[in-house]
Amino acid sequence: MEYTHLGRTGLSVSRAILGTMNFGPETSEEDSHAIMDKAHEVGVNFFDTANGYGGSVGKGATESIIGRWFATGNGRREKTVLATKLYGDMGDWPNQGKLSALNIRQAIDASLTRLQTDHIDLIQFHHVDRATPWDEIWQAIEVAVAQGKITYVGSSNFGGWHIAQAQEAAKARHFTGLVSEQSIYNLVKREVELEVIPAAIHYGLGVIPWSPLNGGILGGIVGKEQEGKRRLTGRSKEFVDAHRDQLESYENLAKELGHAPGELALAWLLHQPGVTGPITGPRTMEQWDSAVASVDITLDQSALDRLDALFPGHKPAPEDYAW
Repeated sequence: MEYTHLGRTGLSVSRAILGTMNFGPETSEEDSHAIMDKAHEVGVNFFDTANGYGGSVGKGATESIIGRWFATGNGRREKTVLATKLYGDMGDWPNQGKLSALNIRQAIDASLTRLQTDHIDLIQFHHVDRATPWDEIWQAIEVAVAQGKITYVGSSNFGGWHIAQAQEAAKARHFTGLVSEQSIYNLVKREVELEVIPAAIHYGLGVIPWSPLNGGILGGIVGKEQEGKRRLTGRSKEFVDAHRDQLESYENLAKELGHAPGELALAWLLHQPGVTGPITGPRTMEQWDSAVASVDITLDQSALDRLDALFPGHKPAPEDYAW
């Protein structure tokens, strides 16, 4: 496994990141535990979750599955860089969501209980809260750090301006601030190249792409449809129908390069500036094995140029749209 530092920190994390959103609603607890065991076997130490994950099983269910896995011992917790998130409403009562100091304290304590651990390595704000001042947010986080409940802080789904706002407020308090940003980023969705990635690089945040296959679109969807392995409906069908030639060319390029389409999409992200590693949320062990394999793929400049030609990206703002 290949490792890198998370942003400007000294924390070493694997470039393959295990996303756990499917644990519970899509993947049984037994299979979830097996996937986490396999992650450690191949050297993956970076696990991502959120307090709201659990879907039909119930909010918090995914953290509880991870907590029961930690409780089986054998160094599972000690070997894991554990990242979770807070922001989404965990109940119908006021102050059970967003980034007020009260919810930050309550959400961290509740996650610690479900995860059966005494600390969270990376707590992430799942969304920007425009109604709560940064001084309040950072004061609550500073207390949690002092208590030993959390170590690092990251953001998710922030704009470039939000990152700058957060970091300047932290700087004024002589606090570390954010060390990572988790954004949707893949060959199809490249808007973060405009301002989010430049801001993250400037402030030393590691970029963690979510939905690296754009909901499976980049995982060989045309070929699977033709083979009868996947039936397209709704927005996926609309997107594939509108971009069929582009996706067919992409899948043909992957075949030419000798890689599965999904592995190529993940490998491309690993070659992008500022990217720590993409989050892959497997439903099955086969999907997880494929995600891990992408770390060993090296793409030359010719391959990267051909991918950029198929899926044009963005220059940093404002040059992307102005002189």
